[in-house]
Amino acid sequence: MTDPVIRALDESSAHLFDAMPDPLGFRDKHRQTRYRPDWRRVALRDGRVVARAAWWARPEDPEPLVINWFDVAEGEEEAGAELLRTAPWQTDEVEIDVPAGWRDDPRLRRAVDTRAAAAGAAGYTPLVERYLYRWTPECGLPERPGRLVFDPEADDAVFLGLLRRIHSVTLDAHARRAIERGGVELAAREELDVFHWMPSPRTWWRIARTPGGEPVGIHIPARNPSGACVGFIGVVPEQRGHGYAFDLLTECTHFLAGHGAEFIAAATDRGNSPMAAHFTRAGYPVVRERISYWADSGR
Repeated sequence: MTDPVIRALDESSAHLFDAMPDPLGFRDKHRQTRYRPDWRRVALRDGRVVARAAWWARPEDPEPLVINWFDVAEGEEEAGAELLRTAPWQTDEVEIDVPAGWRDDPRLRRAVDTRAAAAGAAGYTPLVERYLYRWTPECGLPERPGRLVFDPEADDAVFLGLLRRIHSVTLDAHARRAIERGGVELAAREELDVFHWMPSPRTWWRIARTPGGEPVGIHIPARNPSGACVGFIGVVPEQRGHGYAFDLLTECTHFLAGHGAEFIAAATDRGNSPMAAHFTRAGYPVVRERISYWADSGR
């Protein structure tokens, strides 16, 4: 068996990226995703494409932020690992989006296992599994509970203070990873950076309060480069236990629908069962699942 040849793509060779089977349905998942041709790479063995990966960010970002398309043929785990190891960009995360219920399909399980093995050999370890949701008008708007008041707030420091409180006790795996690296302050600031990274208006951000003025949490109606999304839902620890996250999600949905959203994307960790229940109650169906792998510190 010959060694794999790793090849970066350009406009003239972009067709090679499509020369593999697509068992996990990435092509449909990323039908609205725009990739730079030079941020896509393939591994070839004897002229056949045996692995491919696409790095993604906004068009204006100088470097990619995440690998969100990663395919590896069975038995080609080392070629897939080499594809990631030799990339000029060392992104922290690999995302593998899979059909809902993939564990019940042996073919899909093998495909996931192959990609997981390749990512592991390249220095990535499992971080979290997530539910991906997609609300459309056909799902219907959830009824507003009417328990809270939602106001804009121009001062980032107010949002940062609430994020510190929200992340002081959290089930979110990405926030917990940030806390391990740099404490609650890092987790809060990274979250705020994501809010600013979104191309939607800053004026959309909302703080939720009780009628008496006590802060409850925040919700961030947003657009990412693919469309409308629930950017963030968070309730401060002392206000939990009342189901307020549903109120925030409902208000976020109404806000985005009122701004013409034809769909609203959202996600939550599989381990965050309270938030998953709120999405179900609000009429958000699970459309896919996501497995995230994070770079080992020594990679």
